Amino acid sequence: MSELMTLVELSGPLTAMGGAVYARKAHPAVYWATVGLPMSAVRLMTSYGSTMDACGLTVEPSRLRALAVRATTRREVRPVPPRRCLLRPTSTGLRVRLRLAPGQEPADVAASCERLRHAWGVHAVHVRSIKPGVVELRLVGFDVLRKVKMPRAVEGGLLAVPVALREDATAFVRDYRAVPHELVLGATLSGKSMFLRNLLTGLAAQPVALVGIDCKRGVELAPFAPRLSALATEPSEAAELLPVLIKEMEDRYDLIKARQGIAPGMPDEEITSDIWGLPEDERPAPIVLFVDEVAELFLVATRKDEERRDEMVTQLIRLAQLGRAAGIYLEVCGQRFGAELGKGATMLRAQLTGRVCHRVNDEASAKMALGDIAPEAVGVASTIPAKLPGLAVVGDSSGGWARIRTPYLSLADAAAICRETAELAPDIPALERFRTHVPVSLVTAPIAVAKPSPATG
Repeated sequence: MSELMTLVELSGPLTAMGGAVYARKAHPAVYWATVGLPMSAVRLMTSYGSTMDACGLTVEPSRLRALAVRATTRREVRPVPPRRCLLRPTSTGLRVRLRLAPGQEPADVAASCERLRHAWGVHAVHVRSIKPGVVELRLVGFDVLRKVKMPRAVEGGLLAVPVALREDATAFVRDYRAVPHELVLGATLSGKSMFLRNLLTGLAAQPVALVGIDCKRGVELAPFAPRLSALATEPSEAAELLPVLIKEMEDRYDLIKARQGIAPGMPDEEITSDIWGLPEDERPAPIVLFVDEVAELFLVATRKDEERRDEMVTQLIRLAQLGRAAGIYLEVCGQRFGAELGKGATMLRAQLTGRVCHRVNDEASAKMALGDIAPEAVGVASTIPAKLPGLAVVGDSSGGWARIRTPYLSLADAAAICRETAELAPDIPALERFRTHVPVSLVTAPIAVAKPSPATG
C-alpha cells in the first residue's frame, strides 16, 4: 500500500514535467506563458545587478551617491547598473527599459546581448534605442520564426504592408513611402514566391495599381491577374509595357510641374515635388511594378534581342531613378543578380534601396544582395537552412539588418483575395490594353486536374 501511495505522489510531478517538456517543443507560446515567463522574470529581477556587473555595464556612482551610501550604511560603494523600469510581459517575451548611465551608449548594451540571453534563460535579447539615454531590451522567450504568427495589431497605411515577422517578434512592414524600391533574391523553394504573395495580397486591398512582369509565361503572377492592372508574360510584352510606364511617369511629372507654377497668392505648403503634395482629387494612383525573375529580361540569344534588352534595362533604371516622385515603385525578384547578367545590372541594383535575401545557392549571391549595404549580414544569409522556407535577411542602405520569416499563404487563398479585390484596381487608361481580362466562368469554376474515377469494391 505504501508503494502505491509513493507512486501516486510521484506521478503528479512526473506528469507535469512531461507536459512541460511536450509543451516546450510542440507549443512554445503556451510553455512561455505558463513556465518560461515567470522563471525568466525571477531570474532578471534577482540577478540584474550582478549580471550587469559581469557584462561590464556598471559605472562608478556619483560623488553625492557615494557620500550618501557611506553616511547611511557605512558599506563599500559598488558600481551601479543602468536604472531599470518595470517589466512588461508579452505573448512572446519580456520588455524592459533601461536608463543608461553617463558615458554609456546603446552599442555597449547590444554587445552584451548574448551574455544577457544566457543569464536570463531566454531565446534572444534585442536592443532598441527609444530616445537619448534610454534603450529597450526585448527578451524573446522562444524561436518565433519556427512557426510564424503575425501580431494582431500592426500599424500600416497606404503602401505599408506587414509582410513578415522579425526575429524580435515584431512585424516587418514593407513601406514603399520610406523604401521606394527593393530587390528580393532567393533560390528555388527558398520562400521568395511566398514573400511575393503576402506582399501582393496586402497591396491588393489598397487603392494601388499593381503591374506585373513575369517572363516565366506568367506562372507566378498569372493567378493574381484579376487584381493586376497590367501583366506581361513574355520579354516582347515587357518591351511594350515598360515604355508605357515611362510615358506615364513623364505625364505625372508634367502634372507636378504644372502644380508648381508659383502664383503670388499660392501658400508655400501647396508647392510640391512629388505626387503626395498634390490635392487628393488630382493625385494619380500609385503604381507598384513587380518584376519576377529579372534575369529573364537580361538573357539574350540574338543581336536583336540584345538591343531590346538594353532598352528594357535602361527603362528599368529610369523608373528606379525617377519613379518615386511620380508614385511608381519597383519590386525586383530573382535567383541571382549581379554584373554577369549584362550591362546596366549593377547600376539597377544600386537604385534598389531595400534588400531581402532568402536562401541562396552560393555566398556570392548573398554578397550581391547585402554586401554593399550590410556586409556583416552576408554570413547570416549564407547559412539559412533549406528546412525553413521563407526565412530571409532584410537590410537597407542604413546598414541595419534583421532576420525575418514570411507566414504561409497558399496560392489558392492568394488568388481568391485578388479576385475579391479586383474592383479596387485603379483606372489607368494607359495600362488598359495590358490588363488580362479573366472570364467569369474561369474565375468561379475550379478546373479539374484529372477526371474522377469510380470507386471499385
